Amino acid sequence: MPSTTTRELSDRYGRVARDLRVSLTDKCNLRCSYCMPEEGLDWLENERLLTDDEVVRLVRIGVERLGIEEVRFTGGEPLVRRGLVDIVRRTREISADVELSLTTNALGLARTAPALRAAGLNRVNVSLDTVRRETFHEITRRDRLHDVVAGLEAAYDAGLGPVKLNAVLLRGVNDDQAAELLGWAVERGYSLRFIEQMPLDAQHGWTREGMVTADEILASLQAVYDLTPAAEPRGSAPAELFLVDGGPATVGVIASVTRPFCGDCDRVRLTADGQVRNCLFAREESDLRAALRAGATDEELADRWVVAMRGKRAGHGIDDPTFLQPDRPMSAIGG
Repeated sequence: MPSTTTRELSDRYGRVARDLRVSLTDKCNLRCSYCMPEEGLDWLENERLLTDDEVVRLVRIGVERLGIEEVRFTGGEPLVRRGLVDIVRRTREISADVELSLTTNALGLARTAPALRAAGLNRVNVSLDTVRRETFHEITRRDRLHDVVAGLEAAYDAGLGPVKLNAVLLRGVNDDQAAELLGWAVERGYSLRFIEQMPLDAQHGWTREGMVTADEILASLQAVYDLTPAAEPRGSAPAELFLVDGGPATVGVIASVTRPFCGDCDRVRLTADGQVRNCLFAREESDLRAALRAGATDEELADRWVVAMRGKRAGHGIDDPTFLQPDRPMSAIGG
């Protein structure tokens, strides 16, 4: 189908959003300590969530009218969304060229990986902070490491590659396990990226002092491995890549806090209840769901989306003394 793109999702600083993150649910079946309390959260009511048809319609507008080239389905945990496989299939029908990926904790991926690949998904990003069972239980409050490992193997076997791992190091919990996790990933052909912990927890307990920095992560890895900067250009990718012992394996470090990459950001987010967020740390949202349900045309919805992007700030401002953490936690925003 020929593109009907008539404009771009550009902001006042010359950045253009090509990468759309779509949250399908705020629910999750883990309780990671850096994300939410053990008892969970007050989940969104079902009537506030976008339906499968509404998700696909908004994605279609993004791809066909606004130049979106990559779509990543997120949560919460997107695998708990019953219509996930069908949403992926219908999104693939919009365009054979759009890059489709999934960010997941991999619980249930062993069961769904073949169907997701058949539906047109390209790859997965899996959150995994440790390969020690006891530490996994401590962080996630669930004894499910074996299910994550099985999910990773299934994704690899199904061709959902490169399989990428995202890891957060927590001081005094798993900050001594970086090299161990990297060795485990390299041995299995997975691509590992460490992410600085960001102020997106529901408890608002994040502190700059408690965060394990990118420099600390690299020092821990370099005590065991020879790391050299990868030659490939970084572009808008958030991770600084390094060759591990000369390659071909690489490891990435995403220094969201200490070395922000806001100037090259090409992402826009759509929450599970139909709100456009032009930045992960935005404190304002633009409501597409209400307009959609009131009968807005595709062109009118595209207009609203364009306006929402124009208000994007130059940076997230974590280092600014006036910084305020978003009201929504990560599970309700989508990664």
